[in-house]
Formats: sequence, C-alpha cells, structure tokens
Amino acid sequence: MCRWIAYSGSPIRLEELLYRPRYSLIDQSLHSRLGVETTNGDGFGVGWYTGNGGDEPALYRGTGPAWNDANLREIARSTQSPLFLAHIRASTGTAVQQTNCHPFRYANWLWVHNGSIREFHRLKRDLVLAVDPDLYPFMAGSTDSEVMFHLALTYGLRDRPVAAVERMAGLVESVGRAYGVPDPLQMTVATTDGDRTWCFRYSSEGRSRSLFYSTEISALRHLYPEQANLRGLSEETRLIVSEPLGELEGAWQPVPESSYGVIQKGDDELGRFEPAMP
Repeated sequence: MCRWIAYSGSPIRLEELLYRPRYSLIDQSLHSRLGVETTNGDGFGVGWYTGNGGDEPALYRGTGPAWNDANLREIARSTQSPLFLAHIRASTGTAVQQTNCHPFRYANWLWVHNGSIREFHRLKRDLVLAVDPDLYPFMAGSTDSEVMFHLALTYGLRDRPVAAVERMAGLVESVGRAYGVPDPLQMTVATTDGDRTWCFRYSSEGRSRSLFYSTEISALRHLYPEQANLRGLSEETRLIVSEPLGELEGAWQPVPESSYGVIQKGDDELGRFEPAMP
C-alpha cells in the first residue's frame, strides 16, 4: 500500500516532517512499521500551499524511491508551508509513472490515498463512466486513487466534502457488489482545499489501514516542556499520519474505524463515515 502525512498549522520547512523525525516519512519509505509493505519505493510526491488562500498548490512528484531523490531533499530543505500533503507509494498493480504518483491535484484541491479498490481492473470501466465528463480530461493516470478523487469531485467535493466522499465510497461498493467482488474498498484519504483538511478512514471489511492524528499542542507542551520543537507551533497545528513519526507517549491518537475528521480554524471535527449511494 502507501504511507502519507497531512500537516496544517504554523509554517514549517517540509524537511521537519519528511526527514528529521525518527520515523519520518522518508524513513517509512524504507522501514514502514504498520504498513502492508515494509518498503514503499514506487514513487512519491508532495503538494504544498504558500499561505495565500485559494491559490493552486505547488506539486513535486517522482517515480523513484523517495529516499534516493536529491531534488526532494533540496525542496524540503528550502521550502516553508503552513499546509502540505506528502505521500510515498507502494503500487497495488498499476504502473510506476509520474501521473500515478500522489498527491493528485485539481484547481486548489489535493488528494492522497492509501488502500485500494479490490479487483479494480474489473470495476474500472463502470467507475470511470460515472465521472463528470467535464472532469474526465483531467485524469492523467491509471490508478484507482485518481478515479476515487474525480468521483468525489463529481459528487460535490468542493461544496460538501464528507457527503461527496461518502457517495464515492457508496458507488464503489455498489459496483463491487454487482461484480461479486467481496469487500471492494480499503481507504485512508486526506484531501484539502488549502484552507481546511479532511481525512477519512474506512474499509468495506471494517479493518482499515492505520491512521493517527496528533494531540493538541497545548497538551503536548504540558506533557513535554523540554521539547523545543513544540514551542514555536500555534495551537491550530495538527498532523494526520499513516503511522506515528515518533514515540512520545500521548502524542498520537488513532482515528476511529469508519470515521472522518476535519482540521480547520477553531474546533476540529470528528464524525461517523457512512457510504451512501449517489
């Protein structure tokens, strides 16, 4: 499968999360502890915002392993952002090519996914035909993840993100049942418009891939006053990760099964995720 992180908060250099933690995303590309595969070397990507609301995010993706990309290291060392998504890929059968690397981008939106649509090669035609014809030309790759993104856009991601992703999941499960595919959907997803970030953890079988969110910064400062890296972060700072980046006790909370979360200014949200037929 894959590993990903979503960051929102005080502007930081990308390297602070991609390279510096003990279990950084780059470390996870070689030594994932909770993933289906230990090594995630089938491409990578990072999408980041400059802080100007509504702007199209920058995107850098590569087909090689993340741990061996000198340009990614240079970008991470020199780029600051208040909101970014990063992803390392382990292919579930589609080609290793740049257009199949996450994040996927449409206008000011980004999307990353860990998981799969089971027997996607059988379900693909029906799912792609459900994509809005105006969105179809923007699909450049061949992955189930990109089809899921464009289905969510079709069902209203830009206006009602949670409902749109529930409708996407409902369609995948409906098509899967029609083809006799058991438990067709496995997903953890993060998507953002550059202002708010939504995450989803769901699987048809009820045993979803791992996903965690960071404890509130104020609570972490109280627990670990000696941690200098916590002092400059705002109370709004949050992280969503496929697996924890470190071992500080109390720093990471599991996202519940079949749920969604919203990172936003003010109070964040956590709710029940329920697929719905479109």
